Amino acid sequence: MEKDEIEKLETIKRLSCYCLRTLKPATGKSDIHTAEIRVSDYYELAAIIRNLLKLCIVALDEDGAEVPCTIKNQSIDVGLILGIALQLFPIDEFELLNEINILYSLSK
Repeated sequence: MEKDEIEKLETIKRLSCYCLRTLKPATGKSDIHTAEIRVSDYYELAAIIRNLLKLCIVALDEDGAEVPCTIKNQSIDVGLILGIALQLFPIDEFELLNEINILYSLSK
């Protein structure tokens, strides 16, 4: 293997330690990973779950689905759902892909 290729692989290995953060191996399972969301308390967790369920109800029947009238707060907090999506978005991993792209585009 060429010296240049070895240096690139070492760079990728070093960057991987810092950038691959979104998924963490599940304890005792080699093919399962976990992703973490941060919440301030159980009430926020409950709000997230309720809003996900309400969003799913509406998404199932686009013609006329509504959140059941027995649910007190029928509005869907889309901002809360998008905040969760942002927490799960693997931005560090995209940084790694960008660095790999730079490494290998310079050699062309």
